[in-house]
Amino acid sequence: MGPPKRVPSLSAVEYLRIERAATYRSEFFRGEMFAMAGGSPKHSRLKTNILTELNTRLKGKPCVPYDSDLRIRCRTGLYTYPDASVVCGELELDDEHKDTVLNPMLIVEVLSKSTEAYDRGKKFDHYRTIPALREYVLVSQDEPMVQRFLRNDDDTWTLTAVSGLERSLLLSSIGVELPLAEVFDRVDFMVEESDETPAVSEPRPV
Repeated sequence: MGPPKRVPSLSAVEYLRIERAATYRSEFFRGEMFAMAGGSPKHSRLKTNILTELNTRLKGKPCVPYDSDLRIRCRTGLYTYPDASVVCGELELDDEHKDTVLNPMLIVEVLSKSTEAYDRGKKFDHYRTIPALREYVLVSQDEPMVQRFLRNDDDTWTLTAVSGLERSLLLSSIGVELPLAEVFDRVDFMVEESDETPAVSEPRPV
């Protein structure tokens, strides 16, 4: 048997052409596409709760929440789909198709077993290259706990962890207080669910 054929490297333009016609979402980094993980009912419920709260609390303000259909491009060249994001002011768009955003102020990821290490590590490395980003929020599926990374003026990041249904998390960048009782509304921590369908691969390190 001969050596395996090398898959030709894709350009960002080629990736976007394929992605716009695809029936499933893929991340893209350094010439390669990576299938996104599917979600469990608990993961979906948490995203719904978060977006509902953000949408309600941001009404009448210049900041708008978006769901995981919104594609984000990082300065490293990673194209990805956060579980939720907030853009303040006008959208900065990647090209004439106007479907890839460059300036989220806040990004939220709901953690899962298959993606937690990536969301905490290399994906955060990519997100930190977005100049507009001020807050990065990680939401647990296992307990009522939320972690928030806030960007300081010197470009360092400060971690705040809040746990307990009686607590709230202040999202300083958008002036919103997020009650954990609402974030975890109707989420049963006693129910064991199979984890999300694992992604085919992960983007390589920055």
